[in-house]
Amino acid sequence: MDRRTWLRVGGLSLGALASATTPSLASLLAAEHRADRPQRDDDFSVILFWANGGPSHIDLFDLKPDAPAEYRGPFRPIGTNVPGMEISELCPNLAKMGDRFALVRSLCHNRGEHSGGTHRFLSGYSSRAANLPDAEFPELGSVVARQMESRRSHGEASLRHDVPMFVADSKLYGGGPAYLGPAYAPFMPSPNPVTSSGNNTYDPVPIYRTAGSVDNLTLSTDAARLQQRGELLRELDRIPRAIDSAGELDTIDAFNRRAMDILTSTRTRDAFDLAREPERTRRRYGDTHWGRSLLTCRRLVEAGVRFVQCHATFRLRTETGRTTTWDDHSVNAHIFEAYREKLPVFDQAVPALIDDLYARGLDRHVLFVFCGEFGRTPLIAYQDPSRRPGRDHWPRAMSVLVAGGGLRMGQVIGATNRRAEEPVDRIMDSNCLLATIYQRFGIDTSQAYLDPAGRPIPILSSGEPIAELV
Repeated sequence: MDRRTWLRVGGLSLGALASATTPSLASLLAAEHRADRPQRDDDFSVILFWANGGPSHIDLFDLKPDAPAEYRGPFRPIGTNVPGMEISELCPNLAKMGDRFALVRSLCHNRGEHSGGTHRFLSGYSSRAANLPDAEFPELGSVVARQMESRRSHGEASLRHDVPMFVADSKLYGGGPAYLGPAYAPFMPSPNPVTSSGNNTYDPVPIYRTAGSVDNLTLSTDAARLQQRGELLRELDRIPRAIDSAGELDTIDAFNRRAMDILTSTRTRDAFDLAREPERTRRRYGDTHWGRSLLTCRRLVEAGVRFVQCHATFRLRTETGRTTTWDDHSVNAHIFEAYREKLPVFDQAVPALIDDLYARGLDRHVLFVFCGEFGRTPLIAYQDPSRRPGRDHWPRAMSVLVAGGGLRMGQVIGATNRRAEEPVDRIMDSNCLLATIYQRFGIDTSQAYLDPAGRPIPILSSGEPIAELV
């Protein structure tokens, strides 16, 4: 018996251990076993609103009004409806619902490149390459898709066959399923390969249904004929299967099954169709790219998608900057003017989504996450010839906003120093956020997959769930 169990039972008489009116040794051991197991939610889903490029923590959620002028920027903090919790003055609507979200201010990691940082943050592993277009280790959404597909194949009733488990607007720079294989890449209605190239000036990619994405979500053949063709394909597949040595046919079969289930059902197509939402709801989110995106994300998780990943890209005015990401170097954009343009749109769409999660009873099972691959340098830079202000890459500190998910909201976790340069309280590796999410999915992070060399690689090699949240 270990020391913790002995202390729990110490002082109880032998009669008490056997009594039905007091804790028994068996019940104490069972309680400890349950406490050590992941808190699985069979209906859990995640919406990841990915601020690719890296949002500035010191201008959004970790303002330092007493820092020197060359650090603090022009924005002032305002209080939320939670005493002591402050955010940027550019988010007054969000400030009214501080009890419905939590801020984690003390995450950090060791990679300062965009794709390297994205890979490190979302896979939990450092890549060998610095500027890699494709992941070396599987990203969070792909691991979830693999785990959910396994549960679905074992007949778990809460997992639908006619919706994809993982949906994204487009591929992340440094993201991907890696050695899990292409079957666990996200379903993307109208992807743009430029999003994975390091280019930061592309047009925002819609996750919502547009004229260009209709063909990807519509059948030209009726469902009955498609099913008949599927039966014929299975018969024909028996011949080459005997000579398949690389397992490629199994992957093709997985694609065929998924495509058939999705395309013969209206559930997925309808989830992308915002015309099915009341006009009042669409107005509440805003007739903007972010408003339409987050409303679609909510519809997707309601339809049964378990992981939705969406770039938080934004087209700035030409005079403000050329980038559409959050990569607000001085050479890319006037960071403070960019935030004056972006945050009012953010402050309409994000509070609308959080309101919806609570109003529709989704807050216990759907987690909204807003973050990027790292924060920005607290020290303001002026590299552009125009001398406009900007901030550079900063993985040593960042802020993450989470809402819902059955977690404990209305709190700030961790703190950085007076210049927002590095955490000084509750210092955590970014893997701790991944561990928290995996725990809610009931995914054992010690489980290993084989990499291309045949080595077993655990889902996470480090990181504990954030205790204050769970």
